[in-house]
Amino acid sequence: MAFLLLYLFPLMPDAFQNYSFDGFYEEMFEAPNKPRPHYRKLHRRLTELAPEEFTEKNRMADAAFLAQGITFTLYSGEEGTERIFPFDLVPRILPASEWEKIEAGLKQRITALNLFLHDIYHEQNILKDKVIPHEMIASCKHFRREFMNFSVPRNIYAHVCGTDLIRDQDGSYLVLEDNLRTPSGVSYLLESRKAMKQIFPNLFADHAVRPVEPYCQELLTMLKSITPHERENPMVVLLTPGIHNSAYFEHSFLAREMGIEIVQGKDLIVQNSKVYTRTTHGLKQVDVIYRRLDDDFLDPSVFRKDSILGTPGLVAAYRAGNVSLANAIGTGVADDKAIYAFVPAIIRYYLQQDAILSNVPTYLASNPKELSHILENIETMVVKPVNESGGYGMLVGPQATREECQAFREKIKASPRNYIAQPVIPFSRLCSTAGQAFEGRHIDLRPYILYGEKISIIPGGLTRVALRKGSLVVNSSQGGGSKDTWVLYGDE
Repeated sequence: MAFLLLYLFPLMPDAFQNYSFDGFYEEMFEAPNKPRPHYRKLHRRLTELAPEEFTEKNRMADAAFLAQGITFTLYSGEEGTERIFPFDLVPRILPASEWEKIEAGLKQRITALNLFLHDIYHEQNILKDKVIPHEMIASCKHFRREFMNFSVPRNIYAHVCGTDLIRDQDGSYLVLEDNLRTPSGVSYLLESRKAMKQIFPNLFADHAVRPVEPYCQELLTMLKSITPHERENPMVVLLTPGIHNSAYFEHSFLAREMGIEIVQGKDLIVQNSKVYTRTTHGLKQVDVIYRRLDDDFLDPSVFRKDSILGTPGLVAAYRAGNVSLANAIGTGVADDKAIYAFVPAIIRYYLQQDAILSNVPTYLASNPKELSHILENIETMVVKPVNESGGYGMLVGPQATREECQAFREKIKASPRNYIAQPVIPFSRLCSTAGQAFEGRHIDLRPYILYGEKISIIPGGLTRVALRKGSLVVNSSQGGGSKDTWVLYGDE
């Protein structure tokens, strides 16, 4: 295990004196040396810290993460390197009024996306009314024709969603993407909070911060609510691809916190269209599977024949209504990055409302006019493959060479349906530890939404930070880290 040791250098007494304002929206500051009201206590505490005290707090954070085994796997070539998840000690703070708008926008969005998923797998009215082109769904990699007219419990498809938000130069929140298949990262959020309460107990006590600790019990309650049969104590398991998966730490963490079994496909068996898990007391029927495994690998008798991660017969049991899956099979059609471009129209169609949270302007390479715009302006745009995640396979035009841009043009022309492009949005920045001072680093926010009998959203979410100076890529696989996110009960 490679241990990524961060921030070993002590802070200087004038840590903010040379803080650079480069035209980005600064989360902490209204103007140089003028912190926003909800950041004043934090700013004062950071300026009072002695260099050796901050060094010690960094050491405590590193030790806490190492002791807990808080890791992710960075894939390079054919092998993966396990690393401690990078963590920055400066928290992000959100006042209550700001969070209320975010929360309302996320509830609106997940409601509309679930209505969309139900419609797509049943009447397809949104296609008949030409709000979305029919071919956009027909060509979607994650659209599962096999599940047309299949009804899922409570008509909920996306039970767990992680929606990525950024702030532009004006401080407005924009949705960057929706993650509705197997969103990850919530364990880092929960462990970051635990670390911050230990490292800055007095500072934390000085702020009225909303708790995040109930998340795992709320997740378990939601999972139990979708059991296909009325049972007093339904059997819930977490299905993982195994210890070599990049998010395995999270899988084991969530299973442990919920008090449920963590299983692999080989631990499950299907008999008479029912799913059982092997236990020391024999077979026990499974009612709900929280799966952290993509559709393709769930059942080799239906999807990928070469999958050794799934369970033969699982889909038959699902179809028979004897087991529930979270998230539902086929949910990925709603987190295709090309479908993302239509979400504001989806919200208007199903809810007759304008989107509370706007999208980033998005160009579809599958549209001939927009394709021309992308090819002509690729040097100024971010180009993304529609089905990749983790920051892989994308081009950041302003940081790419002429040769890289030309190679991407050819990729796009060869497979236009598989690419979108967006203008480079200057993400907001928050001061982060950088050597002997604080420097601004770009951040985003991934709140986590649970949808069962009700919609609940963990207060705040995972703030991801691009630790490399000037980088806009916050993914841990691309050199990013995390910050704790404090949602206040008030505005200061």
